[in-house]
Amino acid sequence: ATRPLDEETQVVIVLEAAGGTDKDPSSGHRRDTIPIRNALLNQGCLSQVLQYQEEDSDEARAHNDDMRSKLLESSAVVVRVNPGTLSVSTQAKLDALLMELHEECGVLVMSPPDAMQRMGAKDALCKIKHLACGLEDTAAYYNADEFRAGFCKSIAFQPRVLKQNRGSQGEGIWICRLENEDDYCATFGDKIAPLDTPLVLSEANDNHTERHTLGEFLEFCINGRTEQSGEWFSLGHGRYLEGENGMLVDQRFLPRISEGEIRCLMVGENLINIVHKKPSDGNFSATLQSGAKYTSYAPDAPEFANLVTNFERDLPHMMNAFGIDNVPLLWTADYILGPKDECGLDTYVIGEFNCSCVGITQNLEHSDLVAQTAIANVFMSEDQL
Repeated sequence: ATRPLDEETQVVIVLEAAGGTDKDPSSGHRRDTIPIRNALLNQGCLSQVLQYQEEDSDEARAHNDDMRSKLLESSAVVVRVNPGTLSVSTQAKLDALLMELHEECGVLVMSPPDAMQRMGAKDALCKIKHLACGLEDTAAYYNADEFRAGFCKSIAFQPRVLKQNRGSQGEGIWICRLENEDDYCATFGDKIAPLDTPLVLSEANDNHTERHTLGEFLEFCINGRTEQSGEWFSLGHGRYLEGENGMLVDQRFLPRISEGEIRCLMVGENLINIVHKKPSDGNFSATLQSGAKYTSYAPDAPEFANLVTNFERDLPHMMNAFGIDNVPLLWTADYILGPKDECGLDTYVIGEFNCSCVGITQNLEHSDLVAQTAIANVFMSEDQL
């Protein structure tokens, strides 16, 4: 629940994890943390930065227990914990604490772990497939039987993109094609591809290409490197359905991915920056690791007017689709170019969402907007009560 902005409740904690590669060596903090904290202070809000420590000693555990009392006394927590900084066990304890604060203690967490998981999971694409930014033939597989049945049908119809739920920088994201393009059926469901069907597979992290049978690819995705899956050159290990939140998302391949991805950087409902991530020549991966070049545009850039119009139209429906009550404080939506429409205008399809520690290091001039949005999320003036 929101609270009045008064002297007793105007405390907003900016929470980091201690250590990690995202920190400025000179300050020990993320490069955007102190600007956000300072902007909160300039808005008349009490704020301080706290760091949750890896629980590898009694001293660290005592530090985190003491921090818990400070978080309980706050009105809100702006979470700036980069995924992977903490061990799985320590992150799980922090997530439980943040959910307790958010659900039971009246402390607004921006964003809570469940919102990060819902938006960041690849099956988020299934939840928005009915919107203008989605693709109706998107499917999610949560077990081996679903995957075998669904993918053997979809790959027989047209080229696909298969995305694991975990990983980063494009690892475990495969563009999948039949080696013989004349073998595609005309209508979805008319054909089930046999297991000996030759496939051409390209992985997004480094753009390398492999050739395997459909059966070998299914085996690698389900069980990893085995005698049945054959020899693989991927840096990954497969086994994409294992563990908590293991899943695969199957989406139509959009050939214009070679023209890059377009990232919308958001502060609440405000679009602050558009970044075109263009792959290097002959590639489709838009990661920096693969050599892609990033170009920034203002939100009103004419090149992306059609994208922004449709994004603003879909925005009120997106959070409902995810079951999230509040628009995240900082989040991104990555679009892929679709086919031209009947008027010759570009269309755009969402490829990924993220609200897990989205950085604004290149956009520090918007720190004030981040602070204003955080305060507006938490506090209400007395005449609104």
